[in-house]
Amino acid sequence: MEDNKVVLLDWWASAFAMRVKIALAEKGIKYESKEQNLFNKSQELLEANPIHKKIPVLIHDGKSICESLVILQYIDEVWHDKSPLLPSDPYRRSQARFWADYIDKKLYSTGRRVWTGKGEDQEVAKKELIELLKTMEGELGDKHFFGGDTIGFLDVTLVPFTSWFYTYETWGNFSIEAECPKLIEWAKRCLEKESVANSLPHPHKIYEYSFELKKKLGIE
Repeated sequence: MEDNKVVLLDWWASAFAMRVKIALAEKGIKYESKEQNLFNKSQELLEANPIHKKIPVLIHDGKSICESLVILQYIDEVWHDKSPLLPSDPYRRSQARFWADYIDKKLYSTGRRVWTGKGEDQEVAKKELIELLKTMEGELGDKHFFGGDTIGFLDVTLVPFTSWFYTYETWGNFSIEAECPKLIEWAKRCLEKESVANSLPHPHKIYEYSFELKKKLGIE
């Protein structure tokens, strides 16, 4: 592999991989994207991430970096001269990491229960999802972005999941915008940025894919 070559082991519908795409776009880094089949994992993926065997994996200068939040911080440190993602103040940096960890621990699993679940569990998951998003709306407050005037680490962490909101809403028969209007306004501001708009698939494409994914997962 060429020195300094950047490769992303990727999957188009993964919110975690979208994070990395946004960060690389913000930094203006050219990279090669290699789409992975998550139901038939490639040898390259298994060798690049032997512990978790998951995407995304960033390969830089022949070395593998795994886990999306770790990758975001790596990108910010290596290409630190443009579009900083994490704030310079240690306290604000710690808070961005805290909320990113909160999102990682809760949002994917709760959202999945909404679009795959039925009955009472789905109803509970919907309430939990709205509570989580309202919490993030409170953290956003009156700021333009979580990062302040510019898109930052926490924005990049959360905004990819908005491409799944339509899927959550349609399967769960509810409206996120009705519950969290400020968060939806924030998402629209993020989408005005080319780095975000070019990294997120259309929500309807995700929804269409959810039918195929349910079949593959054996969920009817």
